[in-house]
Amino acid sequence: MRIAALLVAGGTGSRFGAATPKQYCTLAGRPVIAWAAEALAPFVDAVQPVGDAASIGAALRGIAHLPPVPGGATRQQSVLAGLRALAPHRPEIVLVHDAARPHVPAGTIPALLAALETAPGAIPACPVADTLKRGAEGAIAGTVPRDGLFRAQTPQAFRFFRLLELHEQAAGGEATDDAWLLEQAGHAVRLVAGSEENIKLTRPEDAARLERILGGMMVPRVGTGFDVHAFAEARDLILCGVRVPHERGLAGHSDADVGIHALCDAIYGALAEGDIGRHFPPSEATWKDADSARFLRHAGERIAARGGRLVNADVTLICERPKIGPHAAAMQARVAELLGVEPARISVKATTTERLGFTGRQEGIAAQASVCVLLPE
Repeated sequence: MRIAALLVAGGTGSRFGAATPKQYCTLAGRPVIAWAAEALAPFVDAVQPVGDAASIGAALRGIAHLPPVPGGATRQQSVLAGLRALAPHRPEIVLVHDAARPHVPAGTIPALLAALETAPGAIPACPVADTLKRGAEGAIAGTVPRDGLFRAQTPQAFRFFRLLELHEQAAGGEATDDAWLLEQAGHAVRLVAGSEENIKLTRPEDAARLERILGGMMVPRVGTGFDVHAFAEARDLILCGVRVPHERGLAGHSDADVGIHALCDAIYGALAEGDIGRHFPPSEATWKDADSARFLRHAGERIAARGGRLVNADVTLICERPKIGPHAAAMQARVAELLGVEPARISVKATTTERLGFTGRQEGIAAQASVCVLLPE
């Protein structure tokens, strides 16, 4: 192995203010850490994530990486844990990258690798353009000359065993920047051109800038879906992925989840990819009594495969009974989980037909759904 990447994902992201650590939040349809991993992948032989294994595994599904290792209480401890995990692979070079930096501009990594030919370390950095003030008690305490000052970014590149040695020697410290360890040991660290687009997701306003960079030009696509199933004896009633207590279930080849079926049709419609029957033909025995969660996961995967993202989805269940209200929150959460989005993007509600028609006669349940999807232009 010549080049390895260390993807540091152990932070909690408290300044970002989200319930989920920022590196696992979704930007332009994908987790932030997934964007970061894919930016590194073309240049390295292996990616070593550091952080919560379950969260990393879910966020990096489909992206090749080494088994995650737990992070430490500080960034320095997390980097050391990752370096120790990489040591048996004996890489020559390691790129240390923040999982919260999803966009690595073209040319950054080649420039870093070229700089390592004449130095044991190299970092991307941008010169400070703004006037710097030192503050105290809410007032200016002095002006700091900005000449020769740079803002350090990641990925930072190092000769692997030199960095491991310095981290072992400094174990227990709180260095927030790996290049600092080389500086303190008297080693040269080269500067290569950084980019204003290499943004570390830190505050909510950073997300909007990154969405524009990662998503490029996206156009909205709207889809609608409708489905209906008759009641049937001796079947569980499954609606929007939730088992609802009722004396009858719904008739159908699969589990007859009318809400999910309508939602799948809405997604496939927005993508101009037919309907649920095209992807999961009812004539195939494979789908007999199948959990409709599989269908909705597939629909969500089709959005991702097209480089898109789900803006929102709205499902309306139409029936006299059972009452949907007590279960709506659980349905919302389940649909969001299956689509890999925040529950706030999903609406599940119900209405009746004022006792008119087959739903009014309690012969079955209907559902209609609409979605908005953003796709690359």
